[in-house]
Amino acid sequence: MHSSEFFTYLTGQATDVGKVRSVNEDAFLSRPEAGLWVVADGMGGHAAGDFASDRIVRELYSIGMPASGADFQARFMERLGRANSAILEHARHLGVGTVGATIVALLIDGQDYACIWAGDSRIYLLRDGVLAQQTRDHTEVQALLDAGSVTPEQAETWARKNVITRAVGVTRTPECDVVGGRLKLGDRFVLCSDGLTGHISDAEIAAIVGAHEPQDACDRLIALTLERGAKDNVTVIVLHCLPPPARPDEDIEPDPEILE
Repeated sequence: MHSSEFFTYLTGQATDVGKVRSVNEDAFLSRPEAGLWVVADGMGGHAAGDFASDRIVRELYSIGMPASGADFQARFMERLGRANSAILEHARHLGVGTVGATIVALLIDGQDYACIWAGDSRIYLLRDGVLAQQTRDHTEVQALLDAGSVTPEQAETWARKNVITRAVGVTRTPECDVVGGRLKLGDRFVLCSDGLTGHISDAEIAAIVGAHEPQDACDRLIALTLERGAKDNVTVIVLHCLPPPARPDEDIEPDPEILE
């Protein structure tokens, strides 16, 4: 648990290799003291995908304490650029094809938040009992949905459903989208790799995250994914925005009679 001037952040996190894969290519970072939470989902196989996701979180760990929201995003993209270059170089060294990682990141500066992402890992916001996906998947099937070329029902069974159109490490510079907003007391955020959303519905995520403390919610979501076969690695972070601790000048004044 970590506190800022405006909120206390209670965070849970969990990851699992799943039931099919032999290596966990997911990586995550929780730095509540810096206002940063990240999930990266590597692709490219052992010694490639796991390198990509790990390099991303290692670079972002050094983000420091930004002076403003704009500075925070600039620092984030600079470090993501470093990771991007390292991944490209690693792929050249290995002599393999595509190596990379999807990424979702939640940045909190004061009372403002920003979601930055590339790929199909997701961030959800649960506010007043309503779950809203903050990110929009960078996938072929999402592009078809946006164009009205397929229905949501068709998209569920689309042959190329999991083909992503953006990732870190596949272009000369990272291509990310950003959305943001104002935090509200009681907000709960969920960051996850597609290993979670491939098995668990939005309604189930909302029910579990809304009824349990962050770490318990993460553990339950992972357990349910494993129950359903966990065809991929699965990673989830849950963050709850609680009131900040009372300042000393807000403490209740002692009763003078008690002190006598």
